[in-house]
Amino acid sequence: MSQTSKLAAPTDLSTGFQDFFDTIGLTGGGLVTKGIAAVIAVIAVRMLLQLSNDPKGALRKGSMAVGTLFVAVVLALYGDTLFSTVTNAKS
Repeated sequence: MSQTSKLAAPTDLSTGFQDFFDTIGLTGGGLVTKGIAAVIAVIAVRMLLQLSNDPKGALRKGSMAVGTLFVAVVLALYGDTLFSTVTNAKS
């Protein structure tokens, strides 16, 4: 006696990108915002890896890198909400 179980319901993606973004729960703007946040995070990690041996310079560059990483995290978490006010402006 075998039973078959469905892992997921079939989804029609015939209308293009709008269906795809609906399935992953993002809009096109939200996906771009997450991509920008990822690029900023990579830049911040690279800044952290290139610290110098000078303590004063390393502290300055390290604090800038941590600040940049903070901006990337905030943008990844709340970027679609922040920019939705700009894109959905009503006249």
